[in-house]
Amino acid sequence: MKIKLKRLSITTSSLLVAVMVVLSCNDKFQERAPQGVYSSSSLASAGGVEGSLVNAYASLRYCCDWYSTPNNWLWGSILGADAYKGSEQTDQNALNPIVIYKPNPGDGPVGSKWRISYDGVGQANAVLRALVTAKDIPDADRTRIASEARFIRGLYHFELKKVFNNVPYVDENVTDFRISNDQDIWPQIEADFKFAYDNLGPTASSVGRANKWAAGAYLAKAYMFRKKFTDALPLLQQIYSQGTTASGVKYGLMEKYHDNFRIATKNNKETVFAIQYTVRDGANGNNGNYENVLNYPFGGGPGGCCGFFQPSQTFVNSFKTGSDGLPLFDTFNASDVTSDEAFASANRTFVPYQGTLDPRLDWSVGRREIPYLDWGFHPGVAWIRKVDYGGPFSPIKNVYYKAEESSGAENGSWGQKFNANNYNLIRFADVILWLAEAEAEAGSPARARDLVNEIRRRAANPDGFVKGRFSGYNASGEKIMDLTQPAANYVINEYTNAWDKTFALKAIRFERKLELGMEGHRFFDLVRWGTASDELTAYIAKESVKRSVMAGGAFVVGKSEYMPIPDFAIIQSNKDGKPTLAQNPGY
Repeated sequence: MKIKLKRLSITTSSLLVAVMVVLSCNDKFQERAPQGVYSSSSLASAGGVEGSLVNAYASLRYCCDWYSTPNNWLWGSILGADAYKGSEQTDQNALNPIVIYKPNPGDGPVGSKWRISYDGVGQANAVLRALVTAKDIPDADRTRIASEARFIRGLYHFELKKVFNNVPYVDENVTDFRISNDQDIWPQIEADFKFAYDNLGPTASSVGRANKWAAGAYLAKAYMFRKKFTDALPLLQQIYSQGTTASGVKYGLMEKYHDNFRIATKNNKETVFAIQYTVRDGANGNNGNYENVLNYPFGGGPGGCCGFFQPSQTFVNSFKTGSDGLPLFDTFNASDVTSDEAFASANRTFVPYQGTLDPRLDWSVGRREIPYLDWGFHPGVAWIRKVDYGGPFSPIKNVYYKAEESSGAENGSWGQKFNANNYNLIRFADVILWLAEAEAEAGSPARARDLVNEIRRRAANPDGFVKGRFSGYNASGEKIMDLTQPAANYVINEYTNAWDKTFALKAIRFERKLELGMEGHRFFDLVRWGTASDELTAYIAKESVKRSVMAGGAFVVGKSEYMPIPDFAIIQSNKDGKPTLAQNPGY
């Protein structure tokens, strides 16, 4: 079935600012190029509704903005201390006040996140409205379509709730979009995910679609954010024991950690729900991973642009381990994992950090003289745009392998590379760590320890270590790499001590930082735990003396947990001479 679809005219409201999204409507939507147009009246049929649903899914990979999708490299990772903005002061300078927790309601990225999230809501609602008028859809398909649309609507409202908190809930029956944001929308978010969980099957027609278990995972995530641990626990236990991917494969951890972040092994058994990307499909790269176009190393490495999203020194230091192979919860930031920041790029006296490290570091961070995927040794500051501003490290999880470049990457308009590397919105490791947290909160810290150890056991698999030890230079001045040796001094072990609730939560929270770092989650975790002020104030204190980008940063309790409601949304919500949207506290 192929339906040619025009981007839906979702709404003309002040809340839902429509954005052009032109996509082919085929069951395997992530593998098709944009094509043609269809009138809105043509959507009132089985084919039109299915095409409208594909359009709603495709909105998750919005092609023309770096800050608006659920990828959240800015809102979750940079604000969560995983990374600096990177690059230099004058490039993408609209980010500068945001990354020091001083956004203003007129900031472009703030408005983009609001607009595109509500556009996603609108596209899901368009499916539900068309579903009412289409008469040629069997009841089973009608229920499945409604469930998938409500899943997408719940997902986008969840995004808005995480970033802005006080937001309106918009369903398919809303006709006057000048509505207030004075009600908590968590119940409606949960209801959307619960409907999808109750009505979707365990498999889906393509890997990019939600199944029962993806909906259940999002419902459990909503429970975790609301501290409804007694609701989350049995659901997470069921997902853990029975859950399958959209293609019917039992959930499990991949044997090698980094197989979650490469094109060749995407949509694997650890994938709960992912944004799907493709390239070289006739769409000029627009179906690729547009959000991460800025986030390649700067210089002669992969991607062709641009040096943003550079891992922070604090994040790198978090991977230090003690002689027992366990994290250094309280002392990890007392000294730094060394880098070549103070060295000229060609200086041969630099030796990588020799202390003990969690091996997940070098699948998350590019460091000098450590192999960077299959691109050879990371050259350090030679791949950095402005080291005193962005630091000496590079991101990895968003980057493609050199061996995959010919099929998995495509040139964009200024030489940058779009790639086909999926973004995992939820992977099974995330589910396991939520389950550990819920077990600890419910009074079962020993079970929580077993679950955390499951994550650490995979990380400790030596087959999954970065291999290739830098051992100096040969007579011709070429670097020598010993491929039989781990790239660094990796020491990681499982916990064997008895856990109480306090220690369990401390270990779980730190494990989430190590396992899920640079994946867009950390800031939201800190806010839901109520630890954002303490952790981010300490982060600012350390990093502001290293990085000018952090100078003047300050986290304000009761304000900085959320972004301001955009000015344009408040202005355009005017009704009877007054705006219906209220600004968030402190702005």
